Order: sequence, then C-alpha cells, then structure tokens
Amino acid sequence: MEAEQLMRAAVVVIAAIGVAVVVGWLSRLVVRLVARRRYRRFLEQLSQACRWAFRAVLVVVALMVALPFTGLTGPAREVVHHTLVIALIATSAWLAVRVLFVLEDAAFRRLPVDVADNRRYRRARTRIGMVRRLTAVTVTLLAVASILMTFAPLRALGASLLASAGLAGVVAALAAHATLAHIFAGLQLAFTDELRLDDVVVVEGEWGRIEELRLTYVVVRLWDERRLVLPTTYFTTTPFQHWTRNDARVLGASILYLDHRMPVDALREQAQRVVEASPLWDRRDWVLQVVDTTETAMVVRVLASADDAAKAYDLRCEIREKLIAYVREHHPEGLPQTRVAVVPPPDQP
Repeated sequence: MEAEQLMRAAVVVIAAIGVAVVVGWLSRLVVRLVARRRYRRFLEQLSQACRWAFRAVLVVVALMVALPFTGLTGPAREVVHHTLVIALIATSAWLAVRVLFVLEDAAFRRLPVDVADNRRYRRARTRIGMVRRLTAVTVTLLAVASILMTFAPLRALGASLLASAGLAGVVAALAAHATLAHIFAGLQLAFTDELRLDDVVVVEGEWGRIEELRLTYVVVRLWDERRLVLPTTYFTTTPFQHWTRNDARVLGASILYLDHRMPVDALREQAQRVVEASPLWDRRDWVLQVVDTTETAMVVRVLASADDAAKAYDLRCEIREKLIAYVREHHPEGLPQTRVAVVPPPDQP
C-alpha cells in the first residue's frame, strides 16, 4: 500500500511538472505571437530574462495544486506544503526582481546619454537605477521576512521583540546607524539632483566621471581609467567640484607661458583661427587673455567652450599644441627664455 502511494505521488509530481513546463512554453509562444512591433523587443527581453524564474513559479504552483492528489497525509503533507510555501515566496521574489531589471533596461533605452545635452537623461537614469535597487532590496527583505513568519516559533519571537523594543533594539539601531546614513545619503543624492550618472566631478584632487551611484557608495571613473570608490556620505559632507551640475557644457582653459616679447595680437588671431577650425568647439564662447606675469614670462590663457567635459579636455590640448607650434615656427622670440646679465670685471689697477 505504501509503495502504491509513493508511486501515485511520483506520477502526480511528474505530471504537475510536465504541465508547468508546457504552460511555460506556451506562454513564451503566445508572447512571440501577440507582441506588436512596438513592444516586441521589450516582451522578448522580458521573456528571456524571466524565463527561469517564471518556470520556477509555475512548477511550485503546479505542485501546490497537485498536492491534494498525491495522497500524502499527516505530518508529511504539512512538511511538503510548508516547503512549497517557502519556495513560492522565494521564486516570486526572484521573478519580481528580474522584472525590475528588465523595466530598468527598457527605461534606459529611452534615455540615451550619448547626446550633446544629456543632463535630463542622466538625472532620470540615476533616479530609476536608485529606485530599482531600493525596490529590489525591499522585495528581498519582504521575502525573507515572509519566509521567517511561516515558522511559528520565529513568528512569536518576532512579536515579542517588536513588543519589548528593549536593549537589543537600541544595539541594533546603533549598529545600523552607519549603513542607514549611507543609504539615506544615496537617496538624497539621487532625488535632490545633487549627483547624477556621468557627471564630471573633481574629488580628492582627481578628475573623473560618476560611473555608478549606489545606495551606499559611489564609483568615480578617473581620467586614467582608475576607479575611486567613495561612500555616499562623502558627497553630502565634503566639498567637491561639480563641473556639470547645471549644464553638460564646459569651458576649458589652456595656459601658455611665453616671453614678454611675444606679440599678443598675432597670437590672438592665430588662436581664433585654431578655435574656429576645431570641430570640438561648440561655436559659442572663446577668449585669449594675458592673466598674469612673472619675472621671466607672461601667462596667457585661452578659454573655449565645448559640449561636454571630454570634448573640452581634447579642445584644450589641441589649442595648446597648435599655439606652441605657431610660436615656435613664426615667433621663436616668444618662447620662454632665461636672461643672464654678464657684468664685466672691474678694471685692474
């Protein structure tokens, strides 16, 4: 009799899994058939990214539906049912997190950052990414809490802890203070528009771009491809340079040290030709000025605007290179020089 019961349970389980697999295959086929051209890419990506999580949910649901037909009774049935409830909670959370990732990718495709003025797109990307991470963490925590609440002893323990809120709660709050501070700082950066993905900043004396903005830390990609990882609280408590807060447009400066004999008007005319011929210039602002002098040279600064920080850096280098070549070829007397006065010795008696 026991062998027959086990055989029956095995057949029911195999049939339930088979039905779940068939339903999963049919759902994917239906998605391909009914997807319109406008939403085809999104639905196919959703089906591709969530296929394993969706199949897991279908298998668990099918097993729960088939459980009464297995013939299991008593403690064995209770254990199996409890296990399936836990599996359903875990697989549902897995599916929800996968859907969140797909929705984020779909939103990012509509928010390109490879355009001249991408400030609004970068702000939206930052907030969407932050919300997705926060939601994923919330779903995971809710799933873990739901699983723990399925155990009666843990449910009673949780109720007693919430009711007492004694010393253990104070210790936990103090231990989590630093982490919570980082999380709230990350939310503040994202939703107050203080920092966005791909922003140009100068931190710790290093120039770079915001590559990742997480709940607890920020990754800055430096100009030489190094990564500087800082806690989010750094940007809420420490002053830093923000080059693209209000506009992606950047004004770059090229500094030259030239001899006092260098004709500034000729240099300004050449600088105008160089700037206007460069495709990196945004056709808005430029100026050449003598901003300082030293004992041996005058300091010439050329300001020119560009669409973003990367183009501004390349434009600065181009202006500097071409002006130095111009001075060397047409006005060599304008190169920095060190003058030495030769004093004749006094006449000997």
